[in-house]
Amino acid sequence: MRHPRLSPRAAGLLLGYAADRLLGDPRRFHPVAGFGTVAAALEKRLYADSRPRGTAHTVLLVGAAAGLGIALEQATARSPVARTAVTALATWTVLGGCSLEREATAVQDLLAAGDLPGARRRLRSLVGRDTSVLDASQVARAVVESVAENTSDAVVAPLVWGAVAGVPGLLAHRAANTLDAMVGHRSPRYERFGWASARFDDLLNLPGARLAGVLAAATSPGRAKAALRAWRRDAGAHPSPNAGVVEASFAGALGIRLGGTNRYGTRTEHRPVLGDGRPAEPSDIPRTTALARRVGLGAVLVAAGVAAAVAAADRCGRR
Repeated sequence: MRHPRLSPRAAGLLLGYAADRLLGDPRRFHPVAGFGTVAAALEKRLYADSRPRGTAHTVLLVGAAAGLGIALEQATARSPVARTAVTALATWTVLGGCSLEREATAVQDLLAAGDLPGARRRLRSLVGRDTSVLDASQVARAVVESVAENTSDAVVAPLVWGAVAGVPGLLAHRAANTLDAMVGHRSPRYERFGWASARFDDLLNLPGARLAGVLAAATSPGRAKAALRAWRRDAGAHPSPNAGVVEASFAGALGIRLGGTNRYGTRTEHRPVLGDGRPAEPSDIPRTTALARRVGLGAVLVAAGVAAAVAAADRCGRR
């Protein structure tokens, strides 16, 4: 009787996830930084206050990332070891769980040391809101919300797309997510040009956010019902179809309340209340990063299982 083998895709996802946890992002020559440079150069040529121009910008760059992934998979099609290595490298490149935890912990350390101005400055690496007048509780809330949202966007969602679409899925998702960060925000310059990037990123993150919400509940013994209740009751009021799901689930799992007023330059947003209980506190940051680690581990196990199932179905189909 033959024992089932772990497919190259599944093995690559597991190895890439382990590399991210152990090593974090590459310190120098990060491929995502190179993609950002290319995207900025293309924007200079294509930019106009127009949705069609912005759509072309998104299609060209995400299509190029997917095309690179297809070429890499074709080049390694005959070597399971090479396919595993390429998948692992791509997974390590696109995941951001370790770096996210590192930044959150740095903010928490500054708060613990009583350095609120330093915590406000360091928080800018995690959020786009104005941090200059936040108190310690508001800083903690911003960290918890950022860790929740980015655990979905930078860990769970890419693993989902890696499981179902391999290296092309990994690279295309990261390209779309990077473009959303660059041009997908609301501002006079990007209201129309960034529309396609923002909507496409929302679409790609739909399955990942929901898996992250399920995993936040499933990996929180004693708080699963509260996490699911907060998701069901509160997520729909959030302006993002994805951030609302995962932030509400994290709030319920942690037994705290998120949401409130955020300022972005001259623009103010009043976010809905998510969850029950007390406001976030600095001591909730380590609890949040621990929850994010559990969610990430659950996600990679699910992704590896899906990838193995896809490979088994493909083998059966060829027979």
